[in-house]
Amino acid sequence: MKTLLLIGMGAGDPEHITVQGINALNRADVLFVLDKGQASEDLVRMRLQICQRYIREPGYRVVQVSDPQRDSSAPCYTAGVEHWHEQRAEVYTRLIKDQLGDGECAAFLLWGEPALYDSTLRILDRVRARGCNDFDYEVIPGISSVQALAARHRIALNHIGQPIRITTGRKLVAGDLDNVVVMLDAQCAFAAFVDENVDIYWGAYIGTPDEILIAGKLSEVCEQIKQARSAARARKGWMMDTYLLRRRVAG
Repeated sequence: MKTLLLIGMGAGDPEHITVQGINALNRADVLFVLDKGQASEDLVRMRLQICQRYIREPGYRVVQVSDPQRDSSAPCYTAGVEHWHEQRAEVYTRLIKDQLGDGECAAFLLWGEPALYDSTLRILDRVRARGCNDFDYEVIPGISSVQALAARHRIALNHIGQPIRITTGRKLVAGDLDNVVVMLDAQCAFAAFVDENVDIYWGAYIGTPDEILIAGKLSEVCEQIKQARSAARARKGWMMDTYLLRRRVAG
């Protein structure tokens, strides 16, 4: 039986990976790396640095393949993502069949936490639906960008007795602005709510040397965040950011 290890690598700091994650990494015969092209060279390098830092015995293989690009111009967002996942399932199937022998173990180092806005678990369901069933897999949790954001801003995510919400920029609405964490927001959806009495705690590249943190009343820091985000993306070619919106308490 082949084994896949889905290891949460944290939000950017190589010390975010857990002891459990390091132990799992040391079981791997091969590391599978999906390369998104020149714009994501940093992401590939971070994964390789984690391996070099924590794998105790040399001899593991690194198999790097091109990651299919999602068509962001697709008229239907859901259909576009479904098609992209199907393309990725084809790549995963080839990796498992061609690059992993019976009894071997392969690791995926997944950004943040495998269960939170990461598609790998769903893609493995598609791989099995294709008839590739000669593997098992384990999930090793990691520190998510949500946890790292709160830690870097030194805040609690929730008020006493109150819930938090986690959503995407596409789904952010005015009624959800109290203790809402927003991920995957390429369009700066927060800018639509500058007239609301809310604070924002924003972070990009959290845990890396390029980390940017901005916090304050949304109406006062909105443009600063947009400018910092745009400049950083232009400089690096990619962006990973997360933020918390919180209504100000009257009085």
